[in-house]
Amino acid sequence: MAWRFRPLACSLSSVAPVLRANQASTHASVWENDQIAKGHATTRQEGEFVGRHFLTLRDFSAAEIRKLLWVAADLKHRVKVKKEVVTPLTGLSSALMFQKKSTRTRMSSETGFALLGGHPAFLSASDIHLGVSETIHDTAKVLSGLTDLLLLRCDKHEDVEELARHSSVPVINGLSETFHPLQTLADILTLREHFSHYSRLDGLNVAWVGDGNNIVHSLLMGCLPLGMNMRVATPKGYELFPQVDAYARMLAAKHGSEFMVTNDPREAVRGANVIVTDTWISMGQEEEKAQRLKAFAGYQVDMEMCKEAASDWVFLHCLPRKQEEVADDVFFSARSLVYQEAENRKWTVMAVMLSLLKEYTPTIEQPGF
Repeated sequence: MAWRFRPLACSLSSVAPVLRANQASTHASVWENDQIAKGHATTRQEGEFVGRHFLTLRDFSAAEIRKLLWVAADLKHRVKVKKEVVTPLTGLSSALMFQKKSTRTRMSSETGFALLGGHPAFLSASDIHLGVSETIHDTAKVLSGLTDLLLLRCDKHEDVEELARHSSVPVINGLSETFHPLQTLADILTLREHFSHYSRLDGLNVAWVGDGNNIVHSLLMGCLPLGMNMRVATPKGYELFPQVDAYARMLAAKHGSEFMVTNDPREAVRGANVIVTDTWISMGQEEEKAQRLKAFAGYQVDMEMCKEAASDWVFLHCLPRKQEEVADDVFFSARSLVYQEAENRKWTVMAVMLSLLKEYTPTIEQPGF
């Protein structure tokens, strides 16, 4: 089924939309600091990863995204399937800083770095002075001298940008309020594994049903360059950040993908091969719970909604999951890939960490991402 773009069908008249627009305006730096992602090299050829930062997928070309996914698939094959010991990061260390709670990001990055032979050091908000009694500038300078790689899970995206600006070693965004690029890589790897009968993923129809948050922001920046089509359904007042919406339209035009936004979840799901949602109430939004539950009425992904999807539809959720977002009959069904998706967080973050630190050539044939 062909999907066609139509303009955003909403206004910014209510209080919630105004807050969303104001929040988006505070992230202008996301679109102004392209040089940060390049690390300290003033010039860098496409496909060169060593020494770069991994802040958003906007900083990587379609070919580079495919290369990272190829490395992830290769590491999974070598370590999980062939039981090889692959330790190219022996002698290296990383500082994994978490200002927010985490299950998948912490476990995938900590165990993944160790599997590659390195020594990961976990630092919680109570372990480190980041931005409180010690500036981000000073933290970056100190940890750059003690470790070979930094990962930060934080609230403000500006914090991970500031860390990268002053770090002399690669910095990975482990999640910010604006982007979660590591999650997108895991999602795409999961889709490649499931839709193995397709030679490539281009033309796959992906529907987002939920909040216009960091997960869908990154999903757009990963899926559209690879030729996948995306429909995004959000309630009025919870749309994509305006800068992300505009950039997604540019990506769709550049790569021949189809992109549209709507306030009707069933319109988004119609003809979809993939249905994706996330929590409606993220950490720090607990006071908005009653307001959000009211705004998201009708957005629960259930079997009735999924009747609109393509016959081969599957379901993704980055977890943790709450029942109001997706019904049990979908979440625990054979259509749900959520646990495979969660495992793939490890192989994809391993690919990113390895690629930023060492030249690596995969041993398997490149999959058709």
